Amino acid sequence: MTEETITIYCENTQTTLEAPVGTTLLDIYHLAGEPLKYRPMSARVNRRVEGLDYRCYTAVDVEFVDYTHPAGFRTYVRSLCFVLTRAVNDLYPDTTFDLEHSISKGYFCAFDDRRAMSAKQVAQISQRMQEIIDADIPFTPKTIRTNDAIEMFRSRGMNDKALLIETTGMAYTSYYEMDSYVDYFYGCLTPSSGYINLFGLIPYEDGMLLQVPRRDYPTRLEEPVRQDSMYRAYKEHLGLQRMMGINNVGELNRAVANGEARRIVMVSEAMQEKQIARIAEKIGQRYNDGVRVVLIAGPSSSGKTTFCKRLEIQLVTNLLTPIGISLDDYYLNRKNTPRDENGDYDFESLYAIDLPYFYSDLKKLINGERIDVPSFNFETGERFYSGRTMQMHDRSVLILEGIHGLNPELTASVSPSCLFRIYVSALTTISLDGHNWIPTSDNRLLRRLIRDHRSRGYSAKETIAMWPRIRKGEDRWIFPFQENVDTTFNSAMIYELAVLRRYVEPILSGIREMDNESAEAYRLLRFLRYFNYIPIEELFPTSLLREFLGGGNFTY
Repeated sequence: MTEETITIYCENTQTTLEAPVGTTLLDIYHLAGEPLKYRPMSARVNRRVEGLDYRCYTAVDVEFVDYTHPAGFRTYVRSLCFVLTRAVNDLYPDTTFDLEHSISKGYFCAFDDRRAMSAKQVAQISQRMQEIIDADIPFTPKTIRTNDAIEMFRSRGMNDKALLIETTGMAYTSYYEMDSYVDYFYGCLTPSSGYINLFGLIPYEDGMLLQVPRRDYPTRLEEPVRQDSMYRAYKEHLGLQRMMGINNVGELNRAVANGEARRIVMVSEAMQEKQIARIAEKIGQRYNDGVRVVLIAGPSSSGKTTFCKRLEIQLVTNLLTPIGISLDDYYLNRKNTPRDENGDYDFESLYAIDLPYFYSDLKKLINGERIDVPSFNFETGERFYSGRTMQMHDRSVLILEGIHGLNPELTASVSPSCLFRIYVSALTTISLDGHNWIPTSDNRLLRRLIRDHRSRGYSAKETIAMWPRIRKGEDRWIFPFQENVDTTFNSAMIYELAVLRRYVEPILSGIREMDNESAEAYRLLRFLRYFNYIPIEELFPTSLLREFLGGGNFTY
């Protein structure tokens, strides 16, 4: 190595190479022999994700990522959204346009005034996007003083972005420019619009659905899946946010600074209690039609346990007697648990449940017989009995909670008229700004990091390491059945990330830079800095967040 060159270790090839000082990642990729199957989207430099236009001035470790990698996928989607917002701005320069949330294996977007988008409008936007992609326009990163960025965004009518960076308090702000059009994203983009090789845009409800390629097969688009129940849940919460004047994180930060945190917490909690009461009333009405079993399912860290406890209270006010069992107590003994393709125990599988035993107990309960309720010791991996029994009587309703609750195979022997199905998930509706939504999986991961650290003794490194496996299990065993429901409960709250921030930051900071999980920790920490703190003292003792933070009225 000379003073004019630096040593780069390429993790994709596990080799070192020499490059001139200031070489871009894209040039280093070519020097490394273009080791990826698909075109690179970005790279991890010492575990931190950077755009391919990033220049290296010192010796570093570099791992290039393509669309199939989570970081590469996020880079592609952000870049696609940049193309979309530019196309909408070109065609409708005086209209505010929002990218709201993920749904139906795509991303829902609409005009801010909620006027319906016609098929012709969607086709025009799609055509303009393709023109921008074909032109292969560079995405130029810019960094300026935040005060100057605030003035720039306000002069362009991007008040949501101006408010976000103003309330965050960072000294400098980075954004991207495409010709004369600018936008702000909390992550890197591809070098140019030509990196977008596949997308779809179709009408969806009163807006449109932005389609992206499949993660496992990037040359094919994801097929949309109708998610009407989830869409209604999103729409209801977005309506509440608009009524409160809190459509994005900048407006949340401003409200907190103005002393409105308690009101926001109270309204959010009241909204959830209203939802739960409404669900209990539906169950009460359906009881006369034969409903005896309430199935509750959802992905990890959705708050299912607290939801069950609060639902049981509301059922009592409807003159029903709830009794509850958890699918977790019907796990097979550890030695009999099925294994995945890597030889690890597959606890997410439906067949990790002792199905014949569960079927037998469920049938007995519905028939009014008494059962000995099992328990499962997760430390020893074995079932045991504590002497607890259970029996359904007149006006009894069985509450069954577990990740497989909506799987038809679980209740195949039970008449559908006996069942009431509920899907619970943290469907995060608040966005950073009009073009940067918050992934629901990030919301759940932050919850889980806190709970695992507080109640299970897991480090952030351990939780982040196991998270992809958990997500894979959800994709297989939960999400395919999330519309097989009578109702959907949204457990996310407008204010919660501002509360979680104080608790999760020190947990994430425990990850070392050399750990593989540090890239995810760094990404989450950068994301959390957009939220101003709300103290836990504002939380209700019955709040669903207490399941993760502790200090509530319920026992877990």
